[in-house]
Amino acid sequence: MLTLDYFGPMLLHGFIGAFILFALLWLIQVIRIDAGVVDIGWTAGVGAMAVYAAIIGEGWLPRRILLGMMGGLWSARLVIYILKDRIFCEKEDSRYQRLRAHWGARANAWFFLFFTGQSLLVVLFALPFLAGAGKTLPHLSVFDLLAAAVWIITMSGEWLADYQLARFRNQPSNAGKVCRTGLWNYSRHPNYFFEWLHWFAYLLLGVNAPGFFLTLVGPAAMYLFLMKLTGIPHVERESLAKRGDAYREYQESTPMLIPRPKKKKMT
Repeated sequence: MLTLDYFGPMLLHGFIGAFILFALLWLIQVIRIDAGVVDIGWTAGVGAMAVYAAIIGEGWLPRRILLGMMGGLWSARLVIYILKDRIFCEKEDSRYQRLRAHWGARANAWFFLFFTGQSLLVVLFALPFLAGAGKTLPHLSVFDLLAAAVWIITMSGEWLADYQLARFRNQPSNAGKVCRTGLWNYSRHPNYFFEWLHWFAYLLLGVNAPGFFLTLVGPAAMYLFLMKLTGIPHVERESLAKRGDAYREYQESTPMLIPRPKKKKMT
């Protein structure tokens, strides 16, 4: 059963663990002068919470194993991607550069609050795991199979989008150009689309479980963050600054998030 007495300690432990992790990452950013490491903490923290929920949950064991694998592998892939393609290969993201300049001499103090405050986000995005971890139905349902299928499709789509973008950027002749390769021809942010869609896997896993409503937090919160806060608005702003009219034309011809075939131009 899903009760506060049952999962409350898990969320508290998750918050404490995330706080310690973000504090350590803050020390790393002080040394490296790169606040981008905060993205590692959020991703790793949420993945760890999925595994933790699977371990302490009292639902059907095979379903808990599926939940832990889904959340853990999602997190591991994204952490490796952030390390390989951002932290080790690029300078500090412009978002954090602006914050550092705005805060001036007190930047490290404000970054400490910024880092550790994200512990709350780890707990928020852990809520969708609770229903699946506590679901006692003793056999695989059609919703479990759909959850696995959605996870496989979305992880494959996100990996493919990241691969296509990296391959495009690694070609010197494409410097300053807009990527329209593969999935990027049908959506300006196919990686974000599949990231958002992936959270429906945990929703499906929690169907007919106590606390199912908590699974809605995943898709809703991720959509909000991608569309209004830290995701797409920042990328669009940076792309316009770097690529100008070429990106404006891309905006006019290509959907922002949900992929769809382009309309043929009338001749």
